[in-house]
Amino acid sequence: MEENDPIQQLRAGDQRAFDSVFRRYRPRVYSFLLRLTGRPALAEDLLQETFLRLSRKAGELSPDTRLGAWLFTVARNLVFDERRRVLLSLDRISRWREWRALDNRADTPAEITAGNETARRLQAALADLPLMWREILLLCGGEGFEPAEAARILGIADEAARKRLSRAREALRRALAAQEGATE
Repeated sequence: MEENDPIQQLRAGDQRAFDSVFRRYRPRVYSFLLRLTGRPALAEDLLQETFLRLSRKAGELSPDTRLGAWLFTVARNLVFDERRRVLLSLDRISRWREWRALDNRADTPAEITAGNETARRLQAALADLPLMWREILLLCGGEGFEPAEAARILGIADEAARKRLSRAREALRRALAAQEGATE
């Protein structure tokens, strides 16, 4: 089944097509949001907003829209919108701490209970990387997007995405090697 098949149905307001797209992309988009925010409740809220935007904008989708790329772009933009919203409400220090938590998050309860040391180390190394490197690694490595498609999602040039991915992979390798050295 081609990714673009449901576009016409979505544009026509077909609820079954929307449900199908939701079932297909929900786990991946949620996982992406969770790994960017580190907060399950926030990831769920942003996931709902992502699909709400799809339902509102379905009639505006062009026939050649790649749904996966469109959804991940919306999700990513919502994370940035949330960061801006939190940053702009600095009148409350707790809001500022929330914003900082998006970049400096601790392991999630699921990671702690999983007990998978390799996954824990990878998550810790990813969490220490700058957001722009985390995003490209999650899109290309975690979600299977090609660098050119990740470039479109991130709004950068193809070559910039390839360079960013290369630098991110190298930074991740160094972080994992440093962890390995620290545990010996």
